[in-house]
Amino acid sequence: MKLASYALTGGLMLMSLGLAGCGSSDQEELQQWMTEQRNAIRPRVEPLPEPTKFSPQAYVQEGAIEPFSNQKLTQALKRDSSQATSNVALIAPELSRRKEPLEAYPLDATFMVGSLIKVGQPVALVKVDNLVYQVRAGNYLGQNYGRITKVTETSVALREIVQDAAGEWIERTATLQLLEGSK
Repeated sequence: MKLASYALTGGLMLMSLGLAGCGSSDQEELQQWMTEQRNAIRPRVEPLPEPTKFSPQAYVQEGAIEPFSNQKLTQALKRDSSQATSNVALIAPELSRRKEPLEAYPLDATFMVGSLIKVGQPVALVKVDNLVYQVRAGNYLGQNYGRITKVTETSVALREIVQDAAGEWIERTATLQLLEGSK
């Protein structure tokens, strides 16, 4: 019995050694494949280009006005004040006069509904808030200091004073056309 037990133990040892040998060979194959793959893949790094050579440029503005000098600042302030003076001259008369009733309404809410000749002068009929008003050249209309410059049978021409994108006061023209089929 002892012999059978030794035989059984010996057989089991041989089998486990055989299995262990098989297991390690699979791992060796795997390790070998991994090493081959690592060696096959090499990163490709392109070399950096040579840096460009710096070539200094000569300063040619020696005789010009220095950008941060008091002289340059004085010139800029004079230019700005002359523009402000021209802007004030454009808007000042409009601010000092008495406003007319039709200046309270925006121009896009005002409609020309007709025209007539009164004492030899053309007169336009404009409708605002369901009321009809008579206007002629020289009257004011709209919220942008719009002064009527010309009245014809089909339109009213205006000169408006508005601020542009830079905040400067400028003149522009506007026209009110006759509303066709007005009731």
